[in-house]
Amino acid sequence: MSLLPKNKQQTLAEDDHSAGNQLFPVFLKLNELNTLLIGAGNVGLEKLNAVLSNSPQAKVTIVAEEVSDDVYELAGRFPQVTINKKPFSEEDVQGANLVIVATNNPALNEYIRETAHQHNLLLNVADKPGLCDFYLGSIVQKGDLKVAISTNGKSPTVAKRIKEVLNDNLPEELDITLQQMSQLRDTLSGDFASKVKKLNEISSVLVEPKAEISERKNFVWLIWCSIIASIAITFSVFWFRNADFQSFVQGIQPTFYYFLAAGFVFAMIDGAIGMSYGVTSTSFSLTLGIPPASASLGVHLSEIMSNGIAGWMHYRMGNINWRLFKLLLIPGIIGAMMGAYILSSLEHYSLYTKPVVSLYTLILGIVIFKKAFKGKHKRANGKIKRIGLLGFGGGFIDAVGGGGWGSIVLSSLIAGGRNPRFSLGTVKLSRFFIALMSSLTFIYMLNGARWESVAGLVIGSALASPIAAKVSNKISTKAIMVSVAVIVILISLYSIEKFIVKVI
Repeated sequence: MSLLPKNKQQTLAEDDHSAGNQLFPVFLKLNELNTLLIGAGNVGLEKLNAVLSNSPQAKVTIVAEEVSDDVYELAGRFPQVTINKKPFSEEDVQGANLVIVATNNPALNEYIRETAHQHNLLLNVADKPGLCDFYLGSIVQKGDLKVAISTNGKSPTVAKRIKEVLNDNLPEELDITLQQMSQLRDTLSGDFASKVKKLNEISSVLVEPKAEISERKNFVWLIWCSIIASIAITFSVFWFRNADFQSFVQGIQPTFYYFLAAGFVFAMIDGAIGMSYGVTSTSFSLTLGIPPASASLGVHLSEIMSNGIAGWMHYRMGNINWRLFKLLLIPGIIGAMMGAYILSSLEHYSLYTKPVVSLYTLILGIVIFKKAFKGKHKRANGKIKRIGLLGFGGGFIDAVGGGGWGSIVLSSLIAGGRNPRFSLGTVKLSRFFIALMSSLTFIYMLNGARWESVAGLVIGSALASPIAAKVSNKISTKAIMVSVAVIVILISLYSIEKFIVKVI
């Protein structure tokens, strides 16, 4: 079998003089071909890993005088891979369909190239574009979707960076869409043209023009700014024309305004980094003398509206992984209600529960500080499988500590390889229901609450939620995380120090 085109005299080196990338992309069924790999050092290992990671059933024969232990270990996991520890000879290309060279011997590379061409075989020589008939491109894979990237041999580093960008921004759930489209195609009737037309109509939502998306976002932004402006104007009219309203406003406790400003700022921060609203609000509440259970109640009541708005926006933008949502929801609610019940039962012992919660927020502050300097995480090899247990633990700790759902659940999902955008949207929407149920538990268990602080947090966070992402994207995420961490650590240490002074 020959894979070589008839006009083999035109090499890739000559193509380099043509305008643009002249390479023709093609996907090979390596499980039906015989691949010859010559060389089994570090470069050979890299080439073997590239072949097997993309085609696990590929039939590969390795020829090398020296074989590294890593190559032996990798080949041992694939029974269809054979190793011949010997010098290369012309007989080795017999039966091969494809040749990959990974030696550091220029003379040997030239000899292998001549031999391969005499047998009409396509050849790839590592780090020698001029000797190659084809290149091994960077690959992005999401289930059945596979994207190959080529820079025409000019810069593998650039190809690698583009791969990272696509890998991070193409959601894992895209494979689910592919399977659904495949099933839908099997149900369609009619000729080929009618099927294509129908599938194009259905899939058009996946490629909505950026101009339309931007226009919709600007429209939502305009509406929300108009609502805020209307509230401000109405307030001003009542203030100057209604003496009773002036008396009512003047009678509001200053605590309300403190928590109004705090709720707005903390929600803006949360919108930028996807976490820390609970821990910052709880730390702030404890510092102003609010008992732990009442502080957690205020946080969760305010999060009902803010996360409801955020969850709805993520739903409209298609950022929800519904299977993940179902796995998180029920365990998260159970954990949150248990945590709220336990913390409320200990409300009379708030003198002693306060330092415990402050210690918890101190730990979270340190965690956030470390995350700020870790840079972009590397995805784990496998996703977290015990989603229900993660939801239960996150809900329980969140209720007891007044925060932590984002820090625990969102961070764990992303670190486990989940798509950040879908993880954030799913966590925000599930947070709405968890905050609702924990709030109802707190209200049932507590005789009263500091409603001025609750109202401040509710209104402040609700005002910030729709505009948080738009404004906060203009600020360095690292700077925000460091600032949050420092504030939380200092406030927590202050609360712990106050407890120690009282006890002493």
